[in-house]
Amino acid sequence: MNENVDLRVPVLIVGGSLVGLSASLFLGRLGIEHLLVEKHRSTSTHPRGRGNNVRTMEIFRTAGAEQGIREAAEVLADNHGILQAGSLTGDDQKWLFKEIDPGGGLARFSPAGWCLCSQNDLEPVLVKLAREQGGDLRFSTEMQSFDQNGSEVDAALKNRETGEHISVRADYLIAADGPRSPIREQLHIDRTGPGDLFHNVSITFRSRQLADVVGDRRFIVCYLTNPAADGALLPVDNRTEWVFHAPWQPQLGETLEDFTDERCAEHIRTAVGAADIDIEITGKAPWHAAERVAERYASGRVFLAGDSAHEMSPTGAFGSNTGIQDAHNLAWKLATVLRGEAGPGLLDTYEAERLPVAQATSARASARSSEHSHPGYAAAPGVGGGKQGGMLTVALGYRYVRGAVLGADPQQPVVPQGMQLNGRPGSRAPHLWVRQAGDRKSTLDLYERTLVLLTDGEDVTWRRAAARVAARLSLQLQAYGIGPGADLEPENGADWAEIHGTTPEGAVLVRPDGFVAWRSTGSAADAEATLHEVLTTLLHRT
Repeated sequence: MNENVDLRVPVLIVGGSLVGLSASLFLGRLGIEHLLVEKHRSTSTHPRGRGNNVRTMEIFRTAGAEQGIREAAEVLADNHGILQAGSLTGDDQKWLFKEIDPGGGLARFSPAGWCLCSQNDLEPVLVKLAREQGGDLRFSTEMQSFDQNGSEVDAALKNRETGEHISVRADYLIAADGPRSPIREQLHIDRTGPGDLFHNVSITFRSRQLADVVGDRRFIVCYLTNPAADGALLPVDNRTEWVFHAPWQPQLGETLEDFTDERCAEHIRTAVGAADIDIEITGKAPWHAAERVAERYASGRVFLAGDSAHEMSPTGAFGSNTGIQDAHNLAWKLATVLRGEAGPGLLDTYEAERLPVAQATSARASARSSEHSHPGYAAAPGVGGGKQGGMLTVALGYRYVRGAVLGADPQQPVVPQGMQLNGRPGSRAPHLWVRQAGDRKSTLDLYERTLVLLTDGEDVTWRRAAARVAARLSLQLQAYGIGPGADLEPENGADWAEIHGTTPEGAVLVRPDGFVAWRSTGSAADAEATLHEVLTTLLHRT
């Protein structure tokens, strides 16, 4: 290891796209110093990766990013459904679904909602907020090599504009460097799964007349199925800016050079069924849909997150959301270990929790592509697996059946058949509207910086025990009483204990990422001893 280093940081993040930037924001919110490097000069300029599901928006809500993201997404706020059509001018049209949340039923489960915000609009919001939280973000900076031992990671960086070389020593490295991750390759981590599913060329274009053809159909995406010119049409501003995903067959010798402006414009006109509309091609970018999951998420002090750990079919927008949730899971664990509140064994639970989620979610994404007849995709037998829960259950109802949880059933599926947000260990904690010192908030708003213990407002036994154990273990633990006149007052007389699957004599321990770590359905003979054992086990304290 190099003894002469220019910079020392607790965490080095390699990759400044959605996942790396999210990791920076989450670590900054937890007070962890870090450095993020990204080889490109700026954030993404190509519209892509637009669907942010409800779980991701819950996370961004607690991280103080939701408002900025919704402002950046305002132009597409009224776009909701997915349309499938032979053309936009014929009769062969059907809505695969017209509303993301018909009837507003999602409000029972969450204070947040889905948000359609293209990656090129979302990333600048994350950059601004991450820097406000103290993140050191350096674009045009490439990691050229790294090495690690049992106590640290050394990395050699180069500024691609100035040529300056920088050596960095970090306690941990997060590899958010994409599907062709050089870091994963150096670690010799293999991937499993069917592999490549299909290939597309993403074409950005301007058209003033296309808006008249689309009319009042405010879709997220329209799958156009004309065999002579199929593809997917996505609005950027519903007026003049659009994206079209055209199938690409590199395995048949087709090259990117074959996609001339003239060919692309004619393909789009044929697909939408309007031969005379104006089209000005403004950009082209290839992309590849695949289903692959890394066999390991960590090697020593290096952790994979996002596309470096998993690739998924784009249908359902699961890939970027799963990656952001990787970063969220890893950030609180790194912070807890770096603060000395947990043993390094806590970091082993990152792979134990997130790898099964990626496997289940990637299979569901491929199945969704088959169900929607995504242009360019012909599912091979067995690819994508069977239908495993609805979209909302996959996005919000997944659970950790092993890892940093006590009392979860490891025999249960990672994605249940129906929504089961009932306080079971390993599941996302239930949402409940409460008043805290007069302010209305969701219980989910309480979960970010510390472990949280929920107890009944009329019994102080658990809360007193929590204060004593937190002092003994020198860790951050916030305990709240819930009930009339207590720290948290539920709205409309809601029964917090029933909602969390316990009794007024019980307690529920929630992790900083909002997942239930443990619960007691009743009182304990010795609450302090019980909590001490729970916390030392959960946090891998010796």
